Amino acid sequence: MSEVKILKSFRNVAMVGASADPQKPSNVVFRYLTVHGYNVVPVNPTIDEVYGQKCYPSLSAIPGKIDVVDVFRKSDDVPAIVDEAIKIGAKAVWMQEGVVNNAAAKKAEAAGLLVVMDKCMRKEHMRLSEEDAEFLG
Repeated sequence: MSEVKILKSFRNVAMVGASADPQKPSNVVFRYLTVHGYNVVPVNPTIDEVYGQKCYPSLSAIPGKIDVVDVFRKSDDVPAIVDEAIKIGAKAVWMQEGVVNNAAAKKAEAAGLLVVMDKCMRKEHMRLSEEDAEFLG
């Protein structure tokens, strides 16, 4: 199951479509993942920062290694994000609830990336943590 491997193995997450608005789902997931030990890097060309974290205009602009690209964008935007994820050497692409692009998923998988579609990283972490109290600490 890709979700378990991603959540257990990787800690550096680029959140494409991050928002500084506390009412937005990406903001809620950003805070949750950060509190649970993930290094979350916001990616959004329209804002400067999220909770003091510098926001980058693109995946390619991030200095340093990114393991997981968490996508909070429209499904039609995913192919370009997958291309950039492959280019930067990401290990996984996680498309949030409501985000599905089968062609982009196949391209990512063909490049060796793990892929999750139409699932919330926060909800999956919570679910897996409840199933196994020692999961992820």
